[in-house]
Amino acid sequence: MKYDKNKESIGIVTPKTCVIHEPLSLDSGETLESYQMCYETYGTLNSARTNAVLICHALSGDHHAAGYNQIDDRKPGWWDNCIGPNKPLDTNKFFVVCPNNLGGCGGSTGPLSKNPSSGKCYGPDFPIVTVRDWVESQAKLADELRIKSWAAVMGGSLGGMQAIQWSVAYPNRVRNAIVIAAASKLSTQNIAFNEISRQAILADPNFNNGHYNEKNTAPTDGLKLARMIGHMTYLSDDGLRAKFGRERTDTNTSFSFGAEFEVESYLQYQGDAFVNRFDANTYLLMTRALDYFDPAQNHGDDLRKTMASASARFLVISFSSDWRFSPARSREIVRSLLYSNKDVSYCEIESEFGHDSFLLPIPDYHQILTKYFRGICIS
Repeated sequence: MKYDKNKESIGIVTPKTCVIHEPLSLDSGETLESYQMCYETYGTLNSARTNAVLICHALSGDHHAAGYNQIDDRKPGWWDNCIGPNKPLDTNKFFVVCPNNLGGCGGSTGPLSKNPSSGKCYGPDFPIVTVRDWVESQAKLADELRIKSWAAVMGGSLGGMQAIQWSVAYPNRVRNAIVIAAASKLSTQNIAFNEISRQAILADPNFNNGHYNEKNTAPTDGLKLARMIGHMTYLSDDGLRAKFGRERTDTNTSFSFGAEFEVESYLQYQGDAFVNRFDANTYLLMTRALDYFDPAQNHGDDLRKTMASASARFLVISFSSDWRFSPARSREIVRSLLYSNKDVSYCEIESEFGHDSFLLPIPDYHQILTKYFRGICIS
């Protein structure tokens, strides 16, 4: 049954689970003998199985990219403004698949899953995973769905990194790669921000070396602080000034350290909401996967050589106010593709909303995506 919250919504969607019984060798040297992938699908797979689009989520995302899981859900999936009937990624034409990454806390095998060797949840014993590991697991999911090649692989931020990895690891299985607000590797500053966030979690007295579930507790203070730190890097100074300025929650100065400014109250809210839906061990894994991503390291740090194996058409998009994954980093990707004579389109979108712009229905951004997807042949 489908229930349309609004006329442009996919409606009610139910997550699916695929158990893969084939061992997965990880970059860390460890092996998952079997694992499950939680995912959602939108639209209909055509008879030729040529209209499938893979959506790769970012650090704090999951498989629920569009629609509603229940009638009384207050918010739809995290990319609902982009995916659906008559939206940029039109589900009247495309069959969209969005999995929760391994190591996640949205239903795929991760720290909250039962470790078959101990009978307890993995917790901190879940192995560190990389972007390459995610792509390998997604390829196995595609095999299970009998999808030989993707019409497009698309993602923003960490999701864009997965699209890059797909294009070089499986060039014959990706016809279009859409890389949004991403980079071919993290800057030193970005690695530093991730480390600060991890230390906030590790220093929480309730972390218990990652075994907090066994203690029936959670490092909520540390995770909240990590989210507040991370969230600030996704925004821009201009955007924050326009939204909050120096407005106060109360006209009277309290001369205390409580949340006195609107921006402080906003960050507190974001942190509180995050700890109610995310797992601390997963946050550690996701940030480390970001740190490790560097596909050019096996090609003499030459991104041009790395991208030479890709055969997909590329659309690369950046945002003017994004300082965490700046337009300069997107242009590095574009230059490496042009050097190898790849088919690549690039656009820098004017936006005051920083890195989070890729999640928003910015008209120019949506128009570019709409036109690009209309040009993808699925016959």
